[in-house]
Amino acid sequence: MPKKGKYISHKNDLKLMEIGRLILRFMNANASKIYNYKQIADGIDYKNPRQRELVIQALHKLQGSEKIKEVEKGKYIVNLKIAGTLTGIIDFNQSGNAYVNVEGLEDDVFVHAKNVKDALQGDKVLIITYHYKGKKLEGSVLEVLERNRTEFVGTFQKVTHKDFGFVVCDKKSINTDIFIPKAKFNNAEDGDKVIVKMTEWRPGDKNPEGEIIQVLGAPGEHETEIHSILAEYGLPYEFPQEVELDADKIDRSITDEEVAKRWDMRNICTFTIDPKDAKDFDDALSIRKLENGNWEIGVHIADVSHYVVPGTILDDEAYQRATSVYLVDRVVPMLPEVLSNDVCSLRPNEDKYTFSAVFELNDQAEIQKQWFGRTVIHSDRRFTYEEAQERIESGQGDLAEEINVLDRLAKIMRNDRIKNGAITFDRSEVRFNLDENNQPIGVYFKISKDSNHLIEEFMLLANKKVSEFISLTRKGEITNNTFIYRVHDDPDPAKLESLRDFVSTFGYKMDLANTKKVAESLNKLLHDVKGKGEENMIETLAMRSMSKAVYSTEPIGHYGLGFSYYSHFTSPIRRYPDLIAHRLLQHYLDGGKSPSKQELEEKSKHCSSMERLAADAERDSIKYMQVKFMEKHLGETFTGVISGVAEFGFWVEIPENGAEGLIKLRDLVDDSYTYDAKTHAVYGVRHGNKYQLGDQVQIKVVKANLIQKQLDFKIV
Repeated sequence: MPKKGKYISHKNDLKLMEIGRLILRFMNANASKIYNYKQIADGIDYKNPRQRELVIQALHKLQGSEKIKEVEKGKYIVNLKIAGTLTGIIDFNQSGNAYVNVEGLEDDVFVHAKNVKDALQGDKVLIITYHYKGKKLEGSVLEVLERNRTEFVGTFQKVTHKDFGFVVCDKKSINTDIFIPKAKFNNAEDGDKVIVKMTEWRPGDKNPEGEIIQVLGAPGEHETEIHSILAEYGLPYEFPQEVELDADKIDRSITDEEVAKRWDMRNICTFTIDPKDAKDFDDALSIRKLENGNWEIGVHIADVSHYVVPGTILDDEAYQRATSVYLVDRVVPMLPEVLSNDVCSLRPNEDKYTFSAVFELNDQAEIQKQWFGRTVIHSDRRFTYEEAQERIESGQGDLAEEINVLDRLAKIMRNDRIKNGAITFDRSEVRFNLDENNQPIGVYFKISKDSNHLIEEFMLLANKKVSEFISLTRKGEITNNTFIYRVHDDPDPAKLESLRDFVSTFGYKMDLANTKKVAESLNKLLHDVKGKGEENMIETLAMRSMSKAVYSTEPIGHYGLGFSYYSHFTSPIRRYPDLIAHRLLQHYLDGGKSPSKQELEEKSKHCSSMERLAADAERDSIKYMQVKFMEKHLGETFTGVISGVAEFGFWVEIPENGAEGLIKLRDLVDDSYTYDAKTHAVYGVRHGNKYQLGDQVQIKVVKANLIQKQLDFKIV
């Protein structure tokens, strides 16, 4: 008899396991939903009383094995914290495969395109991990925990003779088209570029559903594409009317009452040095020789905090934007133009309120005294970088003597910085000459000269010294005062090791013994590769080995500059963290107590995130303009340098104009090629041909896709 009972029990167990599998399959379709047992029984089609009894037993078993949890009596949810699950941010590549970045894991987890479920670029996802065929760790998406975004830019395609259409999105941010029912077209015509809002994605549906919320215009048109870039990153291109009205009401008068509270420096020689197309002059320098032979140098920054007050809609809008966005043909400012180009801009021959860092320096550029506080200045002259450079090179022209003193002091400070571990990445930036219709008619490179370095050094000095003033006592003890820092973490040791191993094949040596040796090695490497064939490749790899600079309340230092304490203080017209720094500095000058870190840390994260979006939008606008410029050169042949290598192809950059195009491996018909990540190269299996990062190649421009901002090249 016992045997028979045991057999029945075993059989019952198998039955309950089978029901458990059905329950889990049903609940996993919407793993964040809470179900009662009746909903579960209906969901697996177990409807009579006997079947429902089995469902209750199976639920108890699943609960016992922690596969589900009871959130309140009789209500269940899938327990997503089961072994082998991880949470992270998903990042797609062009092939549709993805990697999930998990905090605390050294390597990202690979997710094959078929296992990404309904995840989209940047979503926070729950994945279950496994070792595929015993190899590297892989994962499958179980659930999207948090959407990164729900609005996308794409091209509307109306399905002929049907009452629906699809939006085909531009970027890898969404790897499927969005279904649009007729009621949600909102006047969009077939072929329009639009902004679409994803409204739902039902389990089992191939496509999410959405509605068109804005028509941007015809694809390929200049304004449409520029607005598309801003919309793609959720960046606004105009101010709400109430913000503009608020800015217009600002009292711009310089009053005796306000001047009395400030150091009046209007009688001291003061000037600005900026790019020739700049309109927002947020910094000026003053210089005078003191009786003791030392130099008094004032770094004067537009006092935006005098006009933009916390709690106003103007301040809320500036915080949401967090930064100005510099596209190829326009600036999308953080503050309305009445402030950025007029009230706060340190224009010549106008009295302006400023926040200043004033230093007494001797002839060796050593600081003898320093002072921080609010001032009023009068700029005597506006210089372009080119005009200031002319005075440095020739020693001739108005204020040439003052500019040359500043240049000499700046060079001493720069050399000291490099000796103390600063790294000198000096990459040129691509710029475009545009006609009156914003069409690119020429390309040039912005190269930093002495006049640029002069301004850079004095801004670095002010940023560093403000940060130290708040963070350290006069005796050098740590104050623990809350502040917003610009931090740059040490490079990833693994990336540095692979850089060292790679450059050794070109005969370059690197010493990774300690932070100082690493900085010296990097500077020597960047100096030694100048003008060599491998310069571009090694500079690129060295840049990639660096961490990203961000804002934080934790003063971990700035590796790239070699500073223990560093903040952004010198550009409050275009960066919100600088405005925060101004307010905090004044708070401490007034004897205020240290505020809570938590709220400021949130603001730091927001500003870092907006800065990344702005940088991506700027990069996209450059790519768009390069593609537009190269449209005129279809079919032409150029000499290029391989600038990036991936498993599906490699990119080639044309040095004379900075344009970059893709060569797909499937288009190389002379051989079958495989990718080697270690050597940044692809190799021909039969003939051993090699295409490596940094190699020179002859290419032909075969396609220029304005909408995808992509150039296709062919090896000649």
